[in-house]
Amino acid sequence: MAINNKIKIGLIGLGTVGSGVYKTLRSFDNIEVVKIAVRNKNKKRNIEGLDESIITDNAYDVVNEPEIQIVAELIGGTEPAFDLIKTAIKNGKHIVTANKELLAKHGEELFNFAEANNKVVLYEAAIAGGIPLIMPIKTILAGNKISKIKAILNGTTNYILTKMDLQGASYEDVLKEAQELGYAETDPTGDVEGFDAAYKITTLATIAFGKRIKFENVYREGITKIRPEDMKAAREMGYKIKLIASAELDEAGRADVRVHPMLVPVTKTLAHIDYVTNAVTLTGHPVGEVTLSGPGAGEFPTASSVVGDILAIVSELGKTNYLLPMMRCNHHENAQPIPISDTKNKYYLSICVKNSVGVIGRIGKACEDNNISLASIVQKGISCDDCAEISVITEICHENDMQKVVEILNNDSSIMKVNSLIRVQV
Repeated sequence: MAINNKIKIGLIGLGTVGSGVYKTLRSFDNIEVVKIAVRNKNKKRNIEGLDESIITDNAYDVVNEPEIQIVAELIGGTEPAFDLIKTAIKNGKHIVTANKELLAKHGEELFNFAEANNKVVLYEAAIAGGIPLIMPIKTILAGNKISKIKAILNGTTNYILTKMDLQGASYEDVLKEAQELGYAETDPTGDVEGFDAAYKITTLATIAFGKRIKFENVYREGITKIRPEDMKAAREMGYKIKLIASAELDEAGRADVRVHPMLVPVTKTLAHIDYVTNAVTLTGHPVGEVTLSGPGAGEFPTASSVVGDILAIVSELGKTNYLLPMMRCNHHENAQPIPISDTKNKYYLSICVKNSVGVIGRIGKACEDNNISLASIVQKGISCDDCAEISVITEICHENDMQKVVEILNNDSSIMKVNSLIRVQV
């Protein structure tokens, strides 16, 4: 193809993902990256033959460049990304983004703005790195009514939990190791407190359910309180502890969307997704249950999704005035949320008690008085300070009732501490 017929691309960001995208795009004859915005022009980059003349430290140079037809935004965060994307759309450019936070917080406004300007925003890389999800849901699985999602969407937390499980090590020790290996950020809050997974499940549930999920309605709990003892107890009872991003529609069409640790039965696929691998299990009709798994982050896996989106747009340019109708946002109804307090779950409860007569009976009574049946109760031997650790698994019960039981136990003089309360996947 003659050079002047090449589709012109602009990149915002040349970090891990941006580098992978640039390196991958160079192998396509019909595409040319003509401008790349970076924060620091002087930074040494591990890219052979990079043309320094196309590098700018002003991202508005990219979105305002008339010849660019597609802008890939790969910097993350809400600002300046949101304003840059809107400016690019206003200037007649299609968008590919990997920005999960922006989509979770401003997706509605962004998609409405793109539609008003007849431009496409594609975001396959924003949910699970290299795992194809959005396009399959919008195309191959479009005939399904998806009612449930259970997913591992954050590699850092999955790595930490896997190592804690295998080594019997503490959260703090494994986090330190993960930071030294580059699997965890210096400030790991976004990962370990569940923000990253919450951004992703917000957008994924919106797409899968065809109703908008508001980020502020997503319940979020991280992994910082998980103990090696919980890992061991879970394993002995036939479970693995994972940070699960979950979304479910009830019969009335209300959405229960949340991120928190769960005991996952070893019979389930997600129990065996280890280290930095991500996985998403979708349940729908007529397909039944489908699990997609693969690398959820990293230079080339994420670049795979970004480049796939760019090529989808490239294939349509010049052929139609309304590109990729199936991939556009086509839902405008907000899902009615179910607060966590109104949900029903099974629970794992770990309690430290004084070695005294009748204490198990008191735990049972607190549960009975709050309509909670117990599936199992296990007491571990007495330690040197004359206390025993009791692990309880409940049957399905109301969150509100479970919280009342925890309060009762916390105020019981023969109970030293409620160590952990973790929900159990049914």
